[in-house]
Amino acid sequence: MKIADMNWMQVEAWLASDDRCVVPLGSTEQHAYLSLAVDSILSERVAAEAAEPLGVPVFPALAYGITPSFMAYPGTVSLRAETHARVVHDVLDSLYRTGFRRILLVNGHGGNTPSQAAALEFMGAHGDCRIRFHNWWNAPRTLARVMHHDPVASHASWMENFPWTRLANLAQPEGRKPMVDLDRLRSLPPTEVLRLLGDGNFGGVYQRPDEEMLDIWREAVEETRDILRDGWT
Repeated sequence: MKIADMNWMQVEAWLASDDRCVVPLGSTEQHAYLSLAVDSILSERVAAEAAEPLGVPVFPALAYGITPSFMAYPGTVSLRAETHARVVHDVLDSLYRTGFRRILLVNGHGGNTPSQAAALEFMGAHGDCRIRFHNWWNAPRTLARVMHHDPVASHASWMENFPWTRLANLAQPEGRKPMVDLDRLRSLPPTEVLRLLGDGNFGGVYQRPDEEMLDIWREAVEETRDILRDGWT
């Protein structure tokens, strides 16, 4: 089901009876005390778990996204919006050429949203292709579960702190960080973003109980699976 575990002949056999696939979109950027690869880890994992019962192929996550505001944080990598859109377009073109016609883009990074336009443009030029752009973390049902547990949820806070994004042997800070002024944050250059944010958490507690996180995760997987199963019309 994961492309990393398939060869071309197995993909060819899949395409003989189905034309669906999933492409996760991530980023490599600061997430406070969590992995720099949070967005890629989560988008690929939710895609894989959602697709597994259906047998739909899941491509490796596009690990670099659009994140210029965090460039003062070491380890962050940002693509230009134009570059990201071109890469997404080229990925879609490659998939289309080999026979895929229903493509789910599972996006894990809000900064990548401009590339949704690339998907729309591609469909405009390929009338037999259907592409869904799915921001898994703020999809209606998933976001409702997040809000149920704690309405103060933000970048690099508890809502991205899953067992598989947490770094081993690194304790999370205690307490609740005040929410940053997002309008002010969006108007600042990277060095000022670093000065304002400090560790990188936008606001809220750093960690919540794993049972709450798994409750959110189950909903995210089911919501993504429902789109993959039924969301093409």
